[in-house]
Amino acid sequence: MSQAAPEPSRAPTPDPAEDDAYFPSPYSLGQYTAPRTDFDGVRHKGAYTQGRWKVLVIAAEERYVLMQNGTQFSSGNHPVETLLPLHHLMEAGFDVDIATVEGYPAKLELWAMPRDDEAVLGTYEALKPKLKRPRRLADVVAKELGSDSDYLAVFIPGGHAAMVGLPTSETVGRTLDWALAEDRFIITLCHGPAALLAAKLGKTESPFKGYSLCVFPDAADEGPNVDIGYLPGRLPWLVADLLSKQGLNILNDGLTGSTHQDRRLLSGDSPLAANKLGLLAADALVEAAAG
Repeated sequence: MSQAAPEPSRAPTPDPAEDDAYFPSPYSLGQYTAPRTDFDGVRHKGAYTQGRWKVLVIAAEERYVLMQNGTQFSSGNHPVETLLPLHHLMEAGFDVDIATVEGYPAKLELWAMPRDDEAVLGTYEALKPKLKRPRRLADVVAKELGSDSDYLAVFIPGGHAAMVGLPTSETVGRTLDWALAEDRFIITLCHGPAALLAAKLGKTESPFKGYSLCVFPDAADEGPNVDIGYLPGRLPWLVADLLSKQGLNILNDGLTGSTHQDRRLLSGDSPLAANKLGLLAADALVEAAAG
């Protein structure tokens, strides 16, 4: 009589590159990752042909998130959240530039890479040189974010590493101010909306006050993500909580793959929303570019 295979460990996996740092547990990866996404095709193949408009990606350059218990979570930008929306935009005809705050290489959570998904893997290969040698965001702000800028959208992907550096960066804040002033799109999902906190720096209130959006739910980070060993401890702060305190309206309290557009802010709740957000973003940018 055969015995059932033992359940994968719920203990976070040590990251040997850093002291007291951890990857998600084998059990949590079995729950949260898959070899393929729900991608089933693009909607605007080659629709934009004029060649001017581009998308500016603000990527994470710090890998480690310090938890309340002193451990470190080995993070980065989530590859599905980063690459699948960009696949839709690139297939529609928009070029992509990648920047990090200091110009250091972008970090990805490669343990979440869907290894059998050709759309995601192909986009990764196409963008790998730019991910390794991104632009310094301050240089982009100084030289390319005027009223005549060629950037139609700013994209801030998720992954817990978006909580490190971006919310306290004056340069990120200036980028968001520019996007709002020039009526450009801001696209973000999961923990990426943490960067929106930077828009309040130096102001009495956030320019996003009153906006509605989807974001990764705090309840998941406080509960299941710790219980199943995805995180090695409790986060130092919670994204939805701080956004709510700045007057933003969080629409979701669960993980359903929900997306939302409020004016030119496009958002999604998790990796489950990446494909749908890519479709929504491609719809919006193609329509705006044709106008």
